[in-house]
Amino acid sequence: MTREQALLLALDSYDSGALQATLARRVAYATESEVPEQAPAQHAYLNEDLVPHLRDLGFSCQVHANPAGVDLPILLARREEAPGLPTVLMYGHGDVVRGNAAKWDAGRDPWRLHVEGDHWYGRGTADNKGQHSINLEAMRQVIAARGGKLGFNAIWLIETGEEAGSPGLAAFCEAQREALSADVFIASDGPRLSAQRPTLFMGSRGAVNFELKLRARERGYHSGNWGGLLANPAIVLAHAIATLVDARGRIAVPGLRPPPIPEAVAAALADLEVGGGEDDPRIDAHWGEPGLTAPEKVFGWNSLDVLTFGAGDPAKPVNAIPPEASAWCQLRFVVGTDWRALETYVREHLRAGGFDDIEVRVGMQAGATRLSPDNPWVRWAAASLERTTGKRPALLPNLGGSLPNDIFADLLGLPTLWVPHSYPACAQHAPNEHLLGSVAREGLAIMAGLYWDLGDQGPALNRAAAAPASIPT
Repeated sequence: MTREQALLLALDSYDSGALQATLARRVAYATESEVPEQAPAQHAYLNEDLVPHLRDLGFSCQVHANPAGVDLPILLARREEAPGLPTVLMYGHGDVVRGNAAKWDAGRDPWRLHVEGDHWYGRGTADNKGQHSINLEAMRQVIAARGGKLGFNAIWLIETGEEAGSPGLAAFCEAQREALSADVFIASDGPRLSAQRPTLFMGSRGAVNFELKLRARERGYHSGNWGGLLANPAIVLAHAIATLVDARGRIAVPGLRPPPIPEAVAAALADLEVGGGEDDPRIDAHWGEPGLTAPEKVFGWNSLDVLTFGAGDPAKPVNAIPPEASAWCQLRFVVGTDWRALETYVREHLRAGGFDDIEVRVGMQAGATRLSPDNPWVRWAAASLERTTGKRPALLPNLGGSLPNDIFADLLGLPTLWVPHSYPACAQHAPNEHLLGSVAREGLAIMAGLYWDLGDQGPALNRAAAAPASIPT
């Protein structure tokens, strides 16, 4: 068969309803990684659904216990056609955030795929069951089109703890380094730049969550009797936060600011537009680093946000000065930021401002990664996407959000290519999460084209490993 015929097979798996049936079955597994009682669903998703599917595609499969000691298993599947062919490592996660069924619109259930026009509702449709289901189905059709061959070696790594911070994933990849040895990493997660434009991103911003807490006294005191005499922790903390980031969103701590945007990155971002979709929020043009475009702010720069701010009981305010106040803040950062020293930078900055009593505690953290748009693997993948869709893909040096990409890019040392099949207004992590059928259909063709091209150009790509500049585009 030809490339065009392989793409038609992939598209037929959408048109025939096969992809929809597969996703409906997978959405029904309530794989909430933040709920320990749902561990059986995680095991069932891997063992009952993915393992049989992958074995049918010629993969050897093994489900591993999580080395972090949590009951969030990890699936490793391998398919080797020939030692001399390139090997691609693929990734997905079978877990989802909490379903929050009571908050979904009437007629919608997080554990039942519900189709309304182009919208496919259900928990995990966008993040990430829908995305890795598209990739698996595209791979199935390419194997069929090539008469049982891919033309490259393939590894699938499916974790069930991404929404819980990927505990144990780094340790697992370190222990399985030889089994995960590959030439390139290709996966799908996160949103496209827009529903209409195919997107390729090559890394992700990092993230560090940190808590600021001020405890002034053991209990609250009547605001009528003591107001004006006792320092209010909420007011003090608000002023402290205002020294970290100003009223227009500009980061004021030098150590938390990134280096200048590289020329190759700036050139790629100049071709992009952020927002403007039907369900997208209106961008506040005044917010963020002055002098930068919207794409530069979200893909090439750092942002500092307050995620929560609490004092007293917001639901039941009383006439008392609260004894303490706390806030969880988050730094989203790009490559080159000295993020591991965040706690020191924040402490010293607050101390210099006279806020010595505020406690600083670092929570969740993930590193930043970025692959240059002029990398030969990027040029090859971008050419494949454009050949399939007839559209010039958006190239993002890194996603604005965060993924465990540092494990694949830094720990395993792989060039990382992400081809998302979702879009910014998918309600990821929220009630009414959904996948767009039109994007899913195009995603099937995109991935079938990528897999076909890798198989077609496999020997040349493998020979070019020692001389990356010669990788064909």
